[in-house]
Amino acid sequence: MLSSALRTSLRRTAASQTSTPARALATWAQIEMGPPDAILGITEAFKRDGDARKMNLGVGAYRTDEGKPYVLGAVRKAEEALLAKRLDKEYLPITGLAKFTGAAAELAYGADSSALGRVAITQTISGTGALRVGGAFLQRFYKTQQTVYLPSPSWGNHAAVFRDCGLKVANYRYYDAATRGLNLGAMLDDLRALPRGSIVLLHACAHNPTGVDPTPAQWQQIQSVVEEREHLAFFDMAYQGFASGDADRDAAALRAFVAAGKAPVVLSQSFAKNMGLYGERVGTFSIVGADAAERDRLLSQIKILVRPLYSNPPINGARIASEVLNNAPLRTEWLGEVKQMADRIIGMRTALRSRLEELGSVHSWNHITDQIGMFCYTGLKPEQVDRLAKDFHIYLTRDGRVSVAGITTANVNYLAESIHSVTKN
Repeated sequence: MLSSALRTSLRRTAASQTSTPARALATWAQIEMGPPDAILGITEAFKRDGDARKMNLGVGAYRTDEGKPYVLGAVRKAEEALLAKRLDKEYLPITGLAKFTGAAAELAYGADSSALGRVAITQTISGTGALRVGGAFLQRFYKTQQTVYLPSPSWGNHAAVFRDCGLKVANYRYYDAATRGLNLGAMLDDLRALPRGSIVLLHACAHNPTGVDPTPAQWQQIQSVVEEREHLAFFDMAYQGFASGDADRDAAALRAFVAAGKAPVVLSQSFAKNMGLYGERVGTFSIVGADAAERDRLLSQIKILVRPLYSNPPINGARIASEVLNNAPLRTEWLGEVKQMADRIIGMRTALRSRLEELGSVHSWNHITDQIGMFCYTGLKPEQVDRLAKDFHIYLTRDGRVSVAGITTANVNYLAESIHSVTKN
């Protein structure tokens, strides 16, 4: 028979063992449920909808005219060539695959750019990773200003990325809701009023979410103000070639800034859209230095930043992109495919606008074809977007942004008729 002292000791031990898991489980009890991702919510609602006419116009990914994901022929051939080489799976250097980053720099800045020898460039985890590395670099080394000014509106992830880097975020006026175009006067006024040396984020082409891009003449005015105010130009180029179908045309604004050499320039570059490498996460971040010595110093600090972030980037997507960019026949095929994708989107814009006008809509839909790239800012109101989902099984973000890549010859008339129904009154 157990003694009284032993029974007391056992009870205390059992109580201790019972309460320890409870205390451990309570560690995270104060954490609240985060808000759902808006795009993910649209996709989930679309998947639940059993109607055969349903359309998902929220996701920013290219689709064929059959509404299917598209793997480019040049990419398939690059994959086959790489598989035949039976390459190893060793770690890449911190800054990534040199053959890829070198070709990516040429694509962005131009093969004949005098800046290539002084560009510090690192492979990143697509465009989002490039923005994060760039933000971390500016937070650590650009002490002139610590606020990033974004166009209003801008890609939804921009503000979160830069805030998580420890930078402040503010806006400058960009979109004119009345004209559904660029509010150039307000934009220039805001850029002039910013503190000297501010960080200004510029969409190089195919502005997301509006599809509103400055004309070449407007870009000259923007560049003049940025240079006059000694701002830092942070270009985000996620759609080179995908906007107009011409990679050189889509990079013209970036190249003009660099050629002038009057404003500091950094660049985030992505191959998700223009090469269809969404899940491969292929991108670069680069800084234009004053000379080769400065490039090397910049690169040394980029390496120090990247090492504790993700050590070194993934290899497969970079190899694919490198094979496409460095193999002349594949590069030619790829540029042709990019143009085909851009042309299909431009064609869907024309078809949607034409059908709305045929239906006798009293509204102007010129902005559908005036805008460019994957997205169209339709001007639809939140309640109209809600009606499209409820009554017509068409899903898009509540700001009225449509992913034109989700429109096909089979569904464009139904989309136009649905938009007409929710806007005619």
